[in-house]
Amino acid sequence: MKSELLKRSISSLFLLCIIFLCALINDHIFLSILFIAIILSWVEWVKIIDKIKFTKINRLIHILFFLVYLFVAFIICFNIFIIDKFFFLTILMICIFSDVGGYVFGKTFGGKKLTKISPNKTVSGSIGSFILSYLGFFVIYFYFYDLLSVKIDFQALFFIPFLISTICQIGDLFISFYKRKAKIKNTGNLIPGHGGLLDRIDGSIFALPLGFIIISLL
Repeated sequence: MKSELLKRSISSLFLLCIIFLCALINDHIFLSILFIAIILSWVEWVKIIDKIKFTKINRLIHILFFLVYLFVAFIICFNIFIIDKFFFLTILMICIFSDVGGYVFGKTFGGKKLTKISPNKTVSGSIGSFILSYLGFFVIYFYFYDLLSVKIDFQALFFIPFLISTICQIGDLFISFYKRKAKIKNTGNLIPGHGGLLDRIDGSIFALPLGFIIISLL
C-alpha cells in the first residue's frame, strides 16, 4: 500500500505542477491540454460502455450523452478560464485536493465503507476529501487573492469547498458505478498510480462545470 500511495502522490504532484505551469505560462497551451484531456476521457468512457452489455441503442445514448456533456463542460470551463484563470485554478485546486484527501485518508484510516457502488470508498476517505479541499482552497485562494477578478464573500468561502468536494465525490462514484458494471478496476493505465485519465479527473469533469454554474447562480 505504501508503494502505491507514494506512486500516486508523486503522480499527483507532477500533474499539479504541469497544470499550474501551463496555466500560468501560456493560456493556449493550458486550454489545449484541457481539450485533449476531454477527448481522452471520452475515449476511455467509450471503452467502459463497450464492456457493459448494453443494447445498441443504449450504448449509443450513453456514448453521445457523455460526449455532449463533456463538450458543454469544456465550453463552461473555457469561458471561466478566460474571465478569471486564477479563480478557475482555485476551484481546480479543490478538486485535486479532494481526490488526494479521499485516497490518503481512506488508505490510512480505512474503516466503514461509504457505499456499495465502490467498495474502496470509505467514510474516512470522504471526510479526508472535505478536509483537504478546505486546506487546498484557502491556501491557493489567499495566494492568488490580489490577482482574482472574482471576489468571494465570507460565507461563500466556507460553502464553496464543501460544494465542489461533494460534486467531486458524486462524480467519482458515478464513474465507479459504470466501472463496476463493466467489471474493470481502472479506465486505463495512462497515469502511474491512477490508472486511466478518467480515473484521475472523474470528479473534476463534474465539479468544475456544475460548481461554476451553482456559484454563479448564488
